[in-house]
Amino acid sequence: QVQPVESGGGSVQAGGSLRLSCTMSEDTANANSVAWFRQIPGREREGLAAIDTDGTIKYADSVKGRFTISQDNTKNTLYLQMDNLKPEDAATYYCAAHPGRLPPNWITHGVYHMDYWGKGTLVTISS
Repeated sequence: QVQPVESGGGSVQAGGSLRLSCTMSEDTANANSVAWFRQIPGREREGLAAIDTDGTIKYADSVKGRFTISQDNTKNTLYLQMDNLKPEDAATYYCAAHPGRLPPNWITHGVYHMDYWGKGTLVTISS
């Protein structure tokens, strides 16, 4: 298994958009549920968007309607399209994978269950 690698972070004005990418090895992407998380300093890492092994897509309420998760056809690249960004979206963003079905508590406790993590990409929002 190769560690996922995130890219696409940067600085954007409030109301703007960014697209994050995460490259995974074929072994990591296949038969795994995959997800995006973020962490603000001093706070718990929270799940944002995920794709389960059957293709079901799930979102946390905090980003529903603004963020979109997707994969390319090979499943080796995971994306997070972030629109209408708000100052509170500023954080380090991580992608992760879990062998098998997405854990039911992935939003609040994914940090304990997802097995493969990238090193993160920083997103800053200017108002």
